[in-house]
Amino acid sequence: MKKIEAQSPEAQSADLLADNVAKLRALFPELVTETLKGGKPETVINVDVLKALVGDATATDADEKYGLNWHGKRRARQLALTPSTGTLRPCPDESVDWDSTQNLMIEGDNLEVLKLMQKSYAGKVKLIYIDPPYNTGKDFVYPDNFQDNIKNYLELTGQVEGGAKISSNTEASGRFHTDWLNMMYARLKLAKNLLRDDGVIFISIDDGEVSNLRKVCDEVLGEANFVNSIIWEKRYSPQNAVQWFSESHDFILVYASNKEVWKPNLLDRSDEMNARYRNLDNDPRGDWKPADATAQAGHGTAAQFYEFIAPSGQKFMPPNGRCWVYTKPRMDEMVADKRVWFGSSGNSAPSIKRFLTEVKQGVACQTIWKYEDVGHNQEGKKEIKELFPEEVPFDTPKPTRLIERILQVATTGAADELVLDFFGGSGTTAHAVYSANASGDGGRRFILVQLPEATESNQYATIADVTKERLRRAGAKVKADNPMFSGDTGFRVFKLDTSNIRAWQPSGNLAQDLVDHMSHLNDGRSNEDVLYELLLKLGLDLCVPMEQRSIAGKTVHSIGGGVLMACLDDSITAQDAEALALGMAAWRTEQQTAGDTTAVFRDSAFENDVAKSNLAAILAQHGVAQVRSL
Repeated sequence: MKKIEAQSPEAQSADLLADNVAKLRALFPELVTETLKGGKPETVINVDVLKALVGDATATDADEKYGLNWHGKRRARQLALTPSTGTLRPCPDESVDWDSTQNLMIEGDNLEVLKLMQKSYAGKVKLIYIDPPYNTGKDFVYPDNFQDNIKNYLELTGQVEGGAKISSNTEASGRFHTDWLNMMYARLKLAKNLLRDDGVIFISIDDGEVSNLRKVCDEVLGEANFVNSIIWEKRYSPQNAVQWFSESHDFILVYASNKEVWKPNLLDRSDEMNARYRNLDNDPRGDWKPADATAQAGHGTAAQFYEFIAPSGQKFMPPNGRCWVYTKPRMDEMVADKRVWFGSSGNSAPSIKRFLTEVKQGVACQTIWKYEDVGHNQEGKKEIKELFPEEVPFDTPKPTRLIERILQVATTGAADELVLDFFGGSGTTAHAVYSANASGDGGRRFILVQLPEATESNQYATIADVTKERLRRAGAKVKADNPMFSGDTGFRVFKLDTSNIRAWQPSGNLAQDLVDHMSHLNDGRSNEDVLYELLLKLGLDLCVPMEQRSIAGKTVHSIGGGVLMACLDDSITAQDAEALALGMAAWRTEQQTAGDTTAVFRDSAFENDVAKSNLAAILAQHGVAQVRSL
């Protein structure tokens, strides 16, 4: 039975650096070698071999190369690749419909949360929308810590004593752009891994950092995957008390995970557009509208220049600089099929009938989004005021209609579509998912991540508290407004914290340290805390089905239909071991578990090594080879 310790792979978030090396080794084994560093073997990449493989002109380690560079960029890249030492602790009491919901609201530093999501959610997110700090000098930019980012997070958010406090990133700072770039770069690197091949990311930003964000996204997401820069009209009236121009818009950058795969959905045709189609000749094919029968001469062939004779005998030539859109034989076919209109008199210049039933049942999304269609800043504020009539706890919410437009363009409403917003703010993205699902009977899921940044509110200590309360109120409102909707308006709350698995931290008193380390789990942690850390570290969804039953007097949990089975009781005697192992094996058979099962127990629970080895041996005989202890 293998013990899971703080340094074990099962206790870590995904090691992206090791994964990258493994991918390179699989493609080019000769590229990866080992060297001794401090007397210990260390895997290294041979740059000279890389140059030989792809050609010296292709591979470069030169300092001067095209791209955006800033102080701390290399460190930010390393930070993104460093595994997290944290976990996510469940908070059922702060949740809604805990037992049935598939939605998540995670309170914590989004860098660490994105790391913890890598095993469970890599390649599973259909849409990412984020509204990060615009770096105006008034908003908060998170100061990551390379040495211990979990400790740094707990100190900054006031959950432990000491450390710096959260502050805004003022323009007086000598690292004004640098701090913002370091924050965004590491998080985008991690977010990219979560996107499906047909996924897409939308990022709101203003003029202040849009040029830098474009360059960062080009590097992280790929310049070839840039789709468009959308202009959102955020204000409906001009501001006169300005020094230069009245700023009326923000940008929304759109990058596909793979531009060859992702395609935007068409928007619904408006009634105004459909009204242009009529049936002036009672054609059985339905409504149509007349279209020009000519094209630019430069785009035509010799066969498209001819005298056209209408059925009435009237003769027509294309105007100067124009040719007929079809050749004469094709035009004759169109006339025979009654697809050419000569006016009610029958003597007017020909036009082509375009039938409504034959056009796309939607229109391509344009890159200018007017406030009439998707809302404006004041609409966002009005929405949150309606939800919080007693106090408006958030100053800059996006309008729900803006996010609904993004959902309309980027998702279909299918139950396997996961929407991620790791700058959750007031929770507009979740509200929009609720609304979109209710209006179209959809099944989209969401994951929101929000830092517990302090507010000036009298009722809500942090922005994360505002997020959770808005989700509760928005879910109830959507249910009330759509009484026939039976979809998911709940969410599970998790909070970022240090790992449940105790790391070896010597105090200098070896005897006492050994006694303290008898239990490998930190004090004050529940079985549920441990179970959900196992889910994360083993790559299971945090909303995966979970059951429990009593076997041999012990509580046994089965997660994901038996993919993970855990008994975290405090005592397992040698006498208990056989009945417990046989009962777990029988339950696994009953569930018809597909694939391997990992079984986990509390290490300190075993009466002795005999109990531990007997239980592991019986489970192995019944097909459960991966047996671990904590």
